[in-house]
Amino acid sequence: MDEQKDPEEQKDQFDWRLMEFFTRIIRTVFIGMFWMLINIFFGLYLGFGVPEESTPLRMGLFYGWFALSLAAYIYFLWRVWRRKMPPP
Repeated sequence: MDEQKDPEEQKDQFDWRLMEFFTRIIRTVFIGMFWMLINIFFGLYLGFGVPEESTPLRMGLFYGWFALSLAAYIYFLWRVWRRKMPPP
């Protein structure tokens, strides 16, 4: 005979490690897309990264910002993903 589990016991079966893993994935994708959106807006839409539309100073500032923000994003990824998760 199948015994019904207690509702509180079923609630405790939620895997919080899996939720943390999905949170890491969503955070990584969201921050990455936001970073790309900012750089595309300034680089292509406003023309800071296009040689025909920009001055050398604006291009230097844009590519400096791009390199620094890319390094910051890679550091962020390293901080988020450095902790190993235990196997299931």
